[in-house]
Amino acid sequence: MGRHHQAASSLTGGAGARLRVGVGSVGAVGVSLLAMGAPAVAAPATAPGSATPCAPTAKACVDISAKKAWLTDGHGTVVYGPVPVTTGGKGYETPTGTFSVMWKDEDHRSGEYDGAEMNNSVFFAPGDAFHEGSLQRDSAGCVHLSHAASEKFFDSLNVYDQVQIVP
Repeated sequence: MGRHHQAASSLTGGAGARLRVGVGSVGAVGVSLLAMGAPAVAAPATAPGSATPCAPTAKACVDISAKKAWLTDGHGTVVYGPVPVTTGGKGYETPTGTFSVMWKDEDHRSGEYDGAEMNNSVFFAPGDAFHEGSLQRDSAGCVHLSHAASEKFFDSLNVYDQVQIVP
């Protein structure tokens, strides 16, 4: 499996789980498409006069080259941001395209990077999430946010909300 995956049984929560929201078992929405090698959906055209480089329907927008992210109302109006981000470094590139939020975990720990803290994780692709992280160094593919921004993204985004990542 990809970066930061958990077994399906751990997604159901349990003692000590504060909040874990998912779509079926691990990635029932996204894993099946990406595991089959299907490419990410092409990004829709940007709306004229848009304050972000993403489609108006994207609730979260990331511009990798500008190192910025926004939250919108899903109709093109920015409700938060831009905020600074860091994304995947060479060999660990953050995927680009249009995705849907798959699941969330407020207190996620990486299963692949020695239990690294990934607070306020919002997974939008198998192994890739928005979460609190360093803004001084590249990630292993996730979108790193400040503590305050990670809380806002976690609280604002819901499973199935559209996420768009542009190069």
